[in-house]
Amino acid sequence: MLVPVKWLKNYVAIDMETKELCDKMTMSGSKVETVEKTGLDIEGVVIGKIEEIKCHPNADKLVIVTVNIGEERLQIVTGATNIAVGDYIPVAVDGAKLPGGVKIKKGKLRGEVSQGMLCSQEELAIPKSVIPEDQKDGIWILKEAYPLGKNLLEAIDLQDEVIEFEITSNRPDCLSMIGIAREVAATIGSTLKYPDIKVKEAEKNSCDKARVVIEDTEGCKRYVARVIEDVTIQPSPQWMQQRLAKAGVRPINNIVDITNYVMLEYGQPLHAFDLGHVEGRTIIVKKGERGQVFKTLDGVERKIKDYMTMIYDINKPLAIAGVMGGEESEVTSKTKNILLESAYFHPEGVRLTSKQLGLRTEASSRFEKGLDPNIARIAADRACQLIEELGAGKVLKGAVDVYPQKREAQPQNIRPHRINSLLGTALTNEEMIEILKKLEIEVKDQGDVLEVTVPTYRIDLGQEADFVEEIGRIYGYDRITATMARGNIVVGGKNQGQIIEDITKEALNAMGLHEILTYSFVSPKGVDKIRVGEGSIKRNFIKLLNPLGDETSVMRTTQLPNLLEVMARNFNRKVENFRAFELGRIFLPKVDKSDPLPYEVMNLVLGVYGEEDFFTLKGVLDSLLERLGIKDYEYVVEKHHPTFHPGRCGNIIYGHHTIGTLGEIHPEVMENYGIHKKCYCAELDFDLLLKLTSLDAVYQPLPKYPSISRDFAVVVKETTLVKEIENIIVAEGGEMLESYSLFDVYRGNQINEGYKSVAYTLTYRHKDRTLKEEEVNKVQEKILQRIKEVLGGLLRE
Repeated sequence: MLVPVKWLKNYVAIDMETKELCDKMTMSGSKVETVEKTGLDIEGVVIGKIEEIKCHPNADKLVIVTVNIGEERLQIVTGATNIAVGDYIPVAVDGAKLPGGVKIKKGKLRGEVSQGMLCSQEELAIPKSVIPEDQKDGIWILKEAYPLGKNLLEAIDLQDEVIEFEITSNRPDCLSMIGIAREVAATIGSTLKYPDIKVKEAEKNSCDKARVVIEDTEGCKRYVARVIEDVTIQPSPQWMQQRLAKAGVRPINNIVDITNYVMLEYGQPLHAFDLGHVEGRTIIVKKGERGQVFKTLDGVERKIKDYMTMIYDINKPLAIAGVMGGEESEVTSKTKNILLESAYFHPEGVRLTSKQLGLRTEASSRFEKGLDPNIARIAADRACQLIEELGAGKVLKGAVDVYPQKREAQPQNIRPHRINSLLGTALTNEEMIEILKKLEIEVKDQGDVLEVTVPTYRIDLGQEADFVEEIGRIYGYDRITATMARGNIVVGGKNQGQIIEDITKEALNAMGLHEILTYSFVSPKGVDKIRVGEGSIKRNFIKLLNPLGDETSVMRTTQLPNLLEVMARNFNRKVENFRAFELGRIFLPKVDKSDPLPYEVMNLVLGVYGEEDFFTLKGVLDSLLERLGIKDYEYVVEKHHPTFHPGRCGNIIYGHHTIGTLGEIHPEVMENYGIHKKCYCAELDFDLLLKLTSLDAVYQPLPKYPSISRDFAVVVKETTLVKEIENIIVAEGGEMLESYSLFDVYRGNQINEGYKSVAYTLTYRHKDRTLKEEEVNKVQEKILQRIKEVLGGLLRE
């Protein structure tokens, strides 16, 4: 539900910023999805009137327009074809700014001076979907005479804030401006103001001009018909068009716009029939005739079923009840008299009809959630009021109102002590009554119970539990003190695996990686893009029986395609640096028939690009494994993984287990995804990590004796792995070696080609005594000697 704030303020006083209002509404249960600001970045656009149009001497498709903007007349060159002398139009003068950073400057077009620009609605950032058909491809022709030279934003209310609310299916009353206004008034403690409906009626009576018969009393509980004569079809006023457009509805003409306006205002769909095409001036609501073909307003012929509620005249169908009207009785520019319908149709019937026909409209989406039949007459009168005020026609007296069984508000009792016990509050009866009255619920205090009478539009309030929620949300959940659960209650908690998952996510988030979530249903072509071999287990998919399409037809056996798609999407949107991970499941088929279900394996994938490299990813994994208490693992070169670059990939090995693989993505894979930066990814078996994780913290006293550090740099062949050097350091360092770290790898002028200098810092310490220089030197020499013997490494001088 799109709610323009300025329109909303017609019904409720709001004295706070929109952001604060949105926060309060979300806390009270009316969730705000987004807030869109309209009319931004427009400067220097004024109202002008076209006084002269003449041909351009040097261009067949251009014209020269003289525009009066009050204090001066401008000459503007344009290619517009929908303009005429006398039109009022928006003019961007020299120095004006338009949305998107466009700046207007005086210049020449084909040798003729142009002192500005005539603006279309699209150039002023009005969505194309709500621009009237006659102005979609041309200059915005204003339908009213405004003061010349007046700023467009002052003349027409373009600047506004539009709040999008998520309306749940049990609150159809909130699918309207007045419904939202009620919630706002109750939430912020303001006063609700309803429209003052007064209809100026002609002497003739609607009952003499139309008749209504309801045969399908199950499908239609109420039908209100009002007759309007001497109708004039023309564009609706600018203020109405603006409100409709901001609410996401395209203006069409005054009659259609008024019915849409009232639908948005009250939530009650209306429909206007050309009374000249209603034979016998009789409306009959009955079940459809099986196999009958009916052409709707969208020009499509639809087959009617016998369970569908339809609107007929004495000979033919006129509309599909609650869904869409027919093309034959559509209001056109030739229409002189109309019959205005405001009815209540059964929600389930409308839902079934809409689904069967594949036709969902604004009207059907409201009817199928359940409306209040008591609003039907009010909405019809409101539409008639607007028709009369806008000079669109003469409203006949009264209405044909067929309402066999009126819906009455039923009182029920609620217990204040029960509400307090469930909410954990200590509200008095008076405080509860005040809250309920804010929601327009009538209350009588009976002491131990409150007798409440709910308005008929609140179909969601049917039992005591519903009132607990109402009182809680308006009182404010944030005002309720948090307490421990009491009584014979089993409080659940997270198991060890879930705790480790949380620790993993927190650790990766702390290192700057964003968590992503992708679908488990994937395309089988994903493994082709990551170069998986034909005989790989990753091609043994679990197939869905009823997939929505080939793109979601199998269960994933690896998360790398999902991750790479996210990386590609971010790369294509100019995201310079990317760090993300996903912790999810892959799905492997049953090994044999005795297995009850396929295997679900927890998997962890990580990906980076931008200023990141292989060692960034390795550092992230080292930190994660350290946080999980996993030690004694090593990295081993992997040269045969098809997804990764050969020679720039490694496996993480723990004992005889492979924890996972990390490395640079193969260039062909990156080409498949359209990524032109080096990407580094890792895929780990998280189920194995769960088994290896040790969260038990073991206390170790601070060392009593000092350490001794030694640095050395050895020159080795380029092909020598640092892991080979580190294996020697560990083997020869013995118990005295406390730690070691690589701090430099150098290639340059002082090193022969094909060689590199590798530098380490080694830290020695004995837990029971102070080490002597001679002891450390002896071990250091032993390490260097072994490096020389095994790897041919020489100490760099």
